[in-house]
Amino acid sequence: MSDLVSLPEIERAAERIAGVAVRTPLVPFPRDPVPPSGGEGEPALLVKAESLQPIGAFKVRGAYAAISSLTEAERAAGVVTHSSGNHAQAVAYAARALGIKAVLVMPHTTPGVKVERCIALGAEVVYVEPTAQARAETAGKLAAAHGFTMIPPYDDARVIAGQGTAGLEIVRDRPDVDVVLVPISGGGLIAGVSAAVKALRPEAKVIGVEPELAADARDSMAAGRPVSWDAEKTGRTIADALRVQRVGDLPFAHMRAHVDGVVTVTEDEIRLTMRRLAREARLIAEPGGAVATAAYLYRRGELPEGAAYVSILSGGNVDPALFLDVLK
Repeated sequence: MSDLVSLPEIERAAERIAGVAVRTPLVPFPRDPVPPSGGEGEPALLVKAESLQPIGAFKVRGAYAAISSLTEAERAAGVVTHSSGNHAQAVAYAARALGIKAVLVMPHTTPGVKVERCIALGAEVVYVEPTAQARAETAGKLAAAHGFTMIPPYDDARVIAGQGTAGLEIVRDRPDVDVVLVPISGGGLIAGVSAAVKALRPEAKVIGVEPELAADARDSMAAGRPVSWDAEKTGRTIADALRVQRVGDLPFAHMRAHVDGVVTVTEDEIRLTMRRLAREARLIAEPGGAVATAAYLYRRGELPEGAAYVSILSGGNVDPALFLDVLK
């Protein structure tokens, strides 16, 4: 337990990212104020709109918290990371803000909209096969060869503390929150958010959400250890940001300590939720960003009971063609 990120660490990360990351709002998801049954209506849902961050996703929190903590010598050498898109953008954004060279190892399957934004931020992109091994090995070799500092996408205490600032804001803005729904990829977001939420409101439930076609976190929690899925399996989901094959070791330790359960959603539920968020809440969600809200809309029976729910819309960097297809 001593290795887990603490509330003071998350609070220090919040000080670091102030003025860089947006303190995103909790947006009410529309509901019928007078249900046909004449009852009290649905529990309230608030959507934590991380799509409003400067890079369109929550990842800027962890990346900036980590990179801003580097020494002058480390900054001079530059940084490297591996990512399917949003963390890469966050590292590029933070590095540019701090005047640091950034090299990004990205799967060649990454949506073009994410790659283009990384390049526009001045980062160098290196393409690899869409497997966790290829990504991590290439980034490691570049770090060793050039002296770059590795900024891991999720398996890092500094990154987890930065992501945890979203949980800090949730409880401060909604102190009576009962259930917090968090997307799971490598686990950095749910690790940090659960640490913050449980420290400030221990009675609240934290539930992870992932696609049925990439349910390695669900299997990991059931097995009591991180379980890997093949890249071919996770590659089937539309949620490209959630195709990580295995949760990180440090995030998993946080999940074991703080997370109350994991639910999964279907591809159709993800698409329907993207459409509803756009039409009813005026929020753009990429597929991975929509899964937490999808759990509230379509898997309510699998969630803990409560009067106040918050779902984290983790990102809005969706391919335009896909978004138009979803809106049909």
